Amino acid sequence: MAKEYSINVYSEIGNLRTVLLHRPGNELENLSPDLLERLLFDDTPDLIVAQQEHDVFAEELTKNGVEVLYIEKLVEEVITGSPKLRTSLINTFLLESDCKTEYLEIIRKYFEKMNNKELVDKMIAGITKHEVDINDDDNYPLVIDPLPNILFQRDPFASIGNGATINHMFTTTRRRETLFIDMVLKNHPRFVNKVNFWYERNENNNIEGGDILVLNKNTLIIGASQRTNMEAIKSIAERIIKDDSISYKKVIALELKTKNRAFMHLDTVFTNVDYDKFIAHPLIFENMDEFKIFEFSDEGMKKIEKRLEEYLSEQVGKKVQFIKCGGDDPIAQAREQWNDGTNVLTIKPGEVIAYSRNHITVNKLKEAGVKVHEIASSELSRGRGGPRCMSMPIWREDI
Repeated sequence: MAKEYSINVYSEIGNLRTVLLHRPGNELENLSPDLLERLLFDDTPDLIVAQQEHDVFAEELTKNGVEVLYIEKLVEEVITGSPKLRTSLINTFLLESDCKTEYLEIIRKYFEKMNNKELVDKMIAGITKHEVDINDDDNYPLVIDPLPNILFQRDPFASIGNGATINHMFTTTRRRETLFIDMVLKNHPRFVNKVNFWYERNENNNIEGGDILVLNKNTLIIGASQRTNMEAIKSIAERIIKDDSISYKKVIALELKTKNRAFMHLDTVFTNVDYDKFIAHPLIFENMDEFKIFEFSDEGMKKIEKRLEEYLSEQVGKKVQFIKCGGDDPIAQAREQWNDGTNVLTIKPGEVIAYSRNHITVNKLKEAGVKVHEIASSELSRGRGGPRCMSMPIWREDI
């Protein structure tokens, strides 16, 4: 009897049936201007408006036949079913929270008074000193930092075929985020014993889900970027290619030359929107010096000396089309890429959800025959992530 799996993602474009999100909460209220760099945000969003924008995003998904799951709700369900797992979550969270040793017992007792929903929400929101009546000479206002980037569910893990990578995040600020999906995939009735794991959160090399693009049943693309290194890609490639339960024959590494915040992940410059169409920053396909292509297979690793357009055309079996983020104007290209113009979520072949603010990119997508569902993003965009960043597909129909 074939094993039953609860994840099925063999492309970026197959009809999306189930997706994982996080609705923004009080973690955004614990952002202040002097903490932005540390917490990887570019501004302090208005929580109420951010929630309204996110609700519209979720509603758009639901209207298009997508089941929407929320990470915070799944964690709550896991610990509600097991007091032992609740205790384990508290222990591990405190161990990884960088909380001062002398405050650990205070915070533990604070957590123990909460119901399960309050506990999960508070772990994400962070804890200020005035909440727990801590006074010391340190001017830092928090006992435990918030997790504002958990809004971007694309990064802590990645659905690949019938399994997942639980990622080792690049920054210490984000590493606690993976605690939640690790607990869900290994303990929630919907997922337990129904997921293969290609990478674990406690491994040494950095990888984030925004760098992982599932091209088709045979080929996986992973960006070597600011946040993901080649060693992690090599580890995943070796495991996936050798595993008979999954069909991948090759893993492609795209090593970006530019490794900064604007180009932090592959999906900030390059996303698959149809069988043969990609929305991309022109730098990616007009300049061969901007990246290197490496191919992992059962024969090992080799460097590919081809233009990206030519190589991708070979992988998909037809000539691919690159749609320019920002059109032909270099200023618009840079501005709309910064505001997540390439970071669209494909919900079915040739149909995407995109930020309405990127007018030129949206028009270019439409001109290329792509149907675009536009959503507002005055607050959601302040963390540098678009619809793709905010979502992790759990189930897509095969193409």
